[in-house]
Amino acid sequence: MTAQTPTPPSSAAAPGVSPGADRRCGPRLGFFTRVLDDAPAAGRYRLALEQIRTAERLGFDSAWVAQHHFHEAEGGLPSPLVFLAHAAAQTSAIVLGTSIVTLPLEEPLRVAEDAAVLSLLSGGRFELGVGSGGTPSSFGPFGHDPKERGAIYARHLARLRAALAGDELTADGGALYPAAPELLDTLWQATFSAEGAARIGAAGSGLMLSKSQPHTAGSGLTALADTQRLVIDAYRAALPDGIAPRTFASRGLVVVDDVADVPALLARGIERSFPSVRPMGITVPDGASDEELRILFDLHIGTPEQIIEELAQDHVLTSATDIVFQSHPVDPSHEVLLRSLELIATRVAPALGWSPAATGRRPAPSPAAEAGSDAFDLTFAEETHV
Repeated sequence: MTAQTPTPPSSAAAPGVSPGADRRCGPRLGFFTRVLDDAPAAGRYRLALEQIRTAERLGFDSAWVAQHHFHEAEGGLPSPLVFLAHAAAQTSAIVLGTSIVTLPLEEPLRVAEDAAVLSLLSGGRFELGVGSGGTPSSFGPFGHDPKERGAIYARHLARLRAALAGDELTADGGALYPAAPELLDTLWQATFSAEGAARIGAAGSGLMLSKSQPHTAGSGLTALADTQRLVIDAYRAALPDGIAPRTFASRGLVVVDDVADVPALLARGIERSFPSVRPMGITVPDGASDEELRILFDLHIGTPEQIIEELAQDHVLTSATDIVFQSHPVDPSHEVLLRSLELIATRVAPALGWSPAATGRRPAPSPAAEAGSDAFDLTFAEETHV
């Protein structure tokens, strides 16, 4: 493997503005993976890297990975910064990020050091997302009580922010090396609550929203967005003057060419959702229909036309600075996922106001499309200001 030569960003981003945010008026488009392909660990990492390279070729602005410990069915990646360093060497333009690093289980100064090195190696293409989450049973092996996660997170976050800000860390004047103040400007934090969102806003961080958030407002297709709107409002109200809001809206999505493929994928997504939703406090009504479960579990599965109609009703997604799609919990085959990425970049995302970054990158057709396949429609909607 030949590593890319790190190059600095062309210009420094303004505080609170992600790299490249000034390149367009619409949102950034992201791909998120839990690294859950049906393969051994080495195969999972190989396939995830191919998915990220494909996303870059198609014009996606960002690729995100999650951190999970011990439970291979929940997530396949305990060391996201190591993995992203490898991804950085195989890509040249796409932003690479964590969604999230479970900060209570990490030594914050080591996170800062590893993130600083990764930022340099990637040419400034890394963004750090952190949160207090994680499976409760994962806390014990690290010597922590999951009931204390909030307090631990607050302490570790303060330490992380101090290091990224360049504060002295040793009695003889030592500070974070290499320095990485840009990571503080683009730091993301995740929360479900309005109270947490207010703290994130006051700190000037970006707000990460999860597709798995329990619905506490609204109903039907807009229930998740209605719930998250309350969180966003609290975040925006707490932002300091001069700091631009950054909202990361993640949704579960698999786009297919043939509507006949939808029922099997939907059944798979519903089945794979049950183990995770109940521990999160999400109530599953008795006798719920597949349609009700699809909405409850945030499963968007369909043809481009169906998906565009659905997502157009999601007022959080259509107003986010970062729209990020993941295939979990469906986790389809690698081939289906790659085709879904194509359809997202060429059909769905443009209808939501996204356009390729103004760097000359445009979604590139698959080899089948280059050979003249009429199943591939390389059509772009006009850029929409959202």
